[in-house]
Amino acid sequence: MNNCLAIRKPAAIILFLLLLLGLAPDLRAQSASPAVDVQSEVKTKLSFQVKLGENFQSPAVSGRLFVFFTQGRGRPMNGPNWFSPEPFFGKDVTEVNPGDVLTIDQSVFGCPGSFDDIPSGKWKVQAVLDHDFDYADHKNGNGNFFSEIKTVDFKNGEDNGTITLELSDTIDLPKVQDTDRFKLVELKSTLLSDFHGREVVERAGVVLPASYESNPDKRYPVYYEVTGFGGTLRGIRGRNARRPREPGEGEAEFIHVYLTGQCKWGHHVYADSATNGPRGEALIKEMIPLIDSKFRTIAKPTARFVGGHSSGGWSSLWLQVNYPETFGGCWSTAPDPVDFRDWQGSKIYEGESVFFEANGDKKPLARRQGQVMIWYPDFCVMDDAIGRGGQLRSFEAVFSPRGEDGLPLKAWDRKTGKPNPEVIEYWKRYDISLILKERWAELEERLAGKIRVYMGDVDTFYLDDATRLLGQRIDSMGIDAVVEMFPGKDHMNLLDRELRGRIMREMTEVFRKNHSEQ
Repeated sequence: MNNCLAIRKPAAIILFLLLLLGLAPDLRAQSASPAVDVQSEVKTKLSFQVKLGENFQSPAVSGRLFVFFTQGRGRPMNGPNWFSPEPFFGKDVTEVNPGDVLTIDQSVFGCPGSFDDIPSGKWKVQAVLDHDFDYADHKNGNGNFFSEIKTVDFKNGEDNGTITLELSDTIDLPKVQDTDRFKLVELKSTLLSDFHGREVVERAGVVLPASYESNPDKRYPVYYEVTGFGGTLRGIRGRNARRPREPGEGEAEFIHVYLTGQCKWGHHVYADSATNGPRGEALIKEMIPLIDSKFRTIAKPTARFVGGHSSGGWSSLWLQVNYPETFGGCWSTAPDPVDFRDWQGSKIYEGESVFFEANGDKKPLARRQGQVMIWYPDFCVMDDAIGRGGQLRSFEAVFSPRGEDGLPLKAWDRKTGKPNPEVIEYWKRYDISLILKERWAELEERLAGKIRVYMGDVDTFYLDDATRLLGQRIDSMGIDAVVEMFPGKDHMNLLDRELRGRIMREMTEVFRKNHSEQ
């Protein structure tokens, strides 16, 4: 059953997922199509009339309109929970003015598919108009409009009439505040603003060493750490305000720069792309020079390192491979697929469906202790209903070309899961393992000894086989790099205190080889 309501797991597990961390001849049609077709004859009737409050003195906005359902205690707009999503429906809207009324009814695609898939009962409902450009999650977008909460006595298979909701409030999150050791850095990116035709502000969170203020003449090496999917500087600031990590025995003090990869499509992974723009170039040419100018860094590649977990792990490996003269070493843990010959258990280069096995069984997307937690086709329904900001569409926003409608082309058919060969061919330019194979002769002198990839051998999101393929390729080619599999470790428990300490000691050792005075 292709039904979001069938994905049932404890809500707390979503916290781990947020570390992560997705063959039509008419490519334009494929890009715009929903994950599954909404049935032409939906038996259950319901219409939401959503009005943008006339009290807002705002220009016309465009974005995505949602109606969220919940039977839980929290606000409907807090959804969707990736492991146990409740119903929600969304559609793109343009040029919405105060006083305009928008409709979400049975013709609108959502999760799960249509109103016919929602059980009868009392549901709380709430509308959101997400028009923020910078954050994937509608709940983090300042200025996004949301409505009051109403309760609906929903009857499956019947005509439930019309429900009116007014977008009468806005999300207003306070700016992340500096502390004595945490500093927010904001940069209006000329590169990204020119690409997108609007002002784009890039941000980083800088955590200073404990000795920074008391040693005004000392300069420090820098560790750039990229968060996984969904990471925020607000969360990083909170953790470091409570309990910043101090260097252990044998570790140097580092200026620790946190990067989130946040963008409207999800995580841009600091890769230049047709949809997200020159994200890597903006980091290298704009943000890093700004960091070096504002703080007492040792502004040399031998004192600048990069790492991250999950999507941050992929980001860090991509940055090291593509900017080998900027970083002196990479520590990538549990990265997103680093070898596209295996895409979370599917051979997409060979045309295998990402949704179904050859016998028709659904393929899993996540597991825990041997039990399947999420099925790929079910998750894709929810992901497409989100629109911009889902994990799978985030991959496509980085790896895919844009269609004639300006949206990133979908890499697989949303009914069959079959890869689109033209899109997958384009994806090869982001296949890190393939890049190393084809370009190692020119990269060897600048990359040798700088790559370390650590992966649990039972990764929660089936990322381990891609890393194994990378390791096999590195071994067969004699590439000076480390790919290490950790027995019994998964996506959630790989990066524990022991491994983090090991990484910092290894980084310290590499740093001191070139800076013995430190």
